Amino acid sequence: MTTFSIQPRGPFELSTAKDFAGGFAAGIGADGTERGIAMAFPVEGWSGSAAVDAWQDDRGVIRGEVGTSGKVDVAVAERQAARSLSLDHDGTGWPEVGRRDPVIGRLQERYGFLRPVCFYSAYEAATSFVIGQRIAMRQARAVKARLAEELGDTVEISGRVVHAFPRPQRLADVEAIQGLSAVKVTRVRALAQAALDGVLDTERLRSLPEADALATLRTLPGVGEWTAEAVLLRGCGVADGLPRGDEISRRAVASFYELAAPPDDAELDAISAAWRPYRMWATVLLHMAWRREQASEPSYRQG
Repeated sequence: MTTFSIQPRGPFELSTAKDFAGGFAAGIGADGTERGIAMAFPVEGWSGSAAVDAWQDDRGVIRGEVGTSGKVDVAVAERQAARSLSLDHDGTGWPEVGRRDPVIGRLQERYGFLRPVCFYSAYEAATSFVIGQRIAMRQARAVKARLAEELGDTVEISGRVVHAFPRPQRLADVEAIQGLSAVKVTRVRALAQAALDGVLDTERLRSLPEADALATLRTLPGVGEWTAEAVLLRGCGVADGLPRGDEISRRAVASFYELAAPPDDAELDAISAAWRPYRMWATVLLHMAWRREQASEPSYRQG
């Protein structure tokens, strides 16, 4: 067991992240605890998995304990946990976005300056979104939970045993997955192999020009425009990306900005200019707030 601490740069409330992660569509792999949030995930390099128990002290510092299974680079595990909570970015300018844009400002106040809770890796994001295509979000969560229990590493943390999502080598040869069609199983296997081959290396994708990263992701089976953007933004934790293929986010913009119809690209560019350099953060805030007002739960779109 090792420990770490992170001093957030800018406002950050772990309780807000905990609430968001608990309701995240694809099953982010995080659970609330009495003092904070517990995370479990395969560590990039794929030689083992980690579990992180994180909480926020009275001074606002994020403190955590890390348990591991296998030969894990703990520094990589800590980096993945920080990236998942968007704590790897400097958020000191995030409140200024709300001062420039009163719509964002009101939502920031309502939701504790929410930062996106992201997937732990591009691999876990890609497989999660492909699993979730055209099925209800609760079904996607159930499939992921079942895979973790059946094929994932078990890790002990804070006196409890948790299951991580399977490492890619565990999915690369899987024959069938309960609740998924044969086509989806084939796609999940291919994504697992892509992770083993380095195609889904999170930091490499994040370092590429956006167009190049999206083009790389779109070469993968089951990954179209929407999924490629989701993997890059929510799997790699890009703070200033702007998802153009997400219809729900456009509907959220139309609702909160009182537009007659979802904005086209030019309108979206004009509105989001005030959100820089946190366009993804603002989009997630709008998306989440709009979804919470809906009576029904939307399913993933195809691609």
